[in-house]
Amino acid sequence: MSKLSRPRKGSLQFYPRKRTSKILPSVNWSTIQSKPQGLQGFIAYKAGMASAIVKDSTEKTMTAGKQIAVPVTILEVPSMKIYSVRFYKFGRVINEIVVSQDKELKRVVRVPKQIKTLDQHPKDYEDIRVIIYSMPKQTSIKKTPDLIEVAVQSENKLEFVKSLIGKELSLEDFPKFDILDVRGVTRGKGLQGPVKRFGLSLKQHKTEKGVRRPGSLAPWHPARVTFHAPMAGQMGYFTRIIYNIRVLSQGKIKDKNINPKTGWKNYGNIKTSYIIIKGSVQGPVKRQILLTPAFRPSKIQTKRKFEFLELVA
Repeated sequence: MSKLSRPRKGSLQFYPRKRTSKILPSVNWSTIQSKPQGLQGFIAYKAGMASAIVKDSTEKTMTAGKQIAVPVTILEVPSMKIYSVRFYKFGRVINEIVVSQDKELKRVVRVPKQIKTLDQHPKDYEDIRVIIYSMPKQTSIKKTPDLIEVAVQSENKLEFVKSLIGKELSLEDFPKFDILDVRGVTRGKGLQGPVKRFGLSLKQHKTEKGVRRPGSLAPWHPARVTFHAPMAGQMGYFTRIIYNIRVLSQGKIKDKNINPKTGWKNYGNIKTSYIIIKGSVQGPVKRQILLTPAFRPSKIQTKRKFEFLELVA
């Protein structure tokens, strides 16, 4: 008789399965090296999902030259500003200069009474990154800004950062990318059992010690339960990355109004800039999302070409 075997239930790729400590995740910027000059990331807020009519201009596909309907996610991108500038050496921060004193920042950080200029920067630095914060007061969801560290891509990073200090950076000020990586936190679902959390199969209905649980947690020896055993615990509210999301359209709401008559469900109307991407995005409505250039763009996504026509809410 052949040996019975099957892959384990539930992936061990993400461990531990616990609630994330912050909504906007940190990024290993050393692995992201895009060619366009500018800031390498920006903050967006999830407004909702809809269907879009696009023209498939991809060569050698079954729908080439035809109009198709695809699911899309609409993200609102309010203006952003630079809060501070960080100087790195040997992979560590050697100095940080705060360059903004907006009163909205007092909700999340301690704003110094006096700010310095970048003329007082250290001379032996190796890299420069900036802390940017969003201005959600321009939207209809909240007032508290979100902060995140973003890398800078430029030949002269110091002069480029100096030109951005004090300015409101809109979506048009960031480099345009056809493919993006989406970083965010999934929808939290609280305490869940092993069946829903790991995908276990239900046991036979006459099982002695329960149907919705594993048959055995561990052997007698070693006398402990390893982390491999599927058990009940936290599900959702995890940091996840979605790679190679196709950008279909972007613009300002004053130039083209894409709001439904009743507004987006549980969100309201978009008031600033927006970006429409193909597919879904992790998290509920109003969740903060960090958009960055594609870390490893695939050939399939690079070859695909879609012409955005209209939005069907």
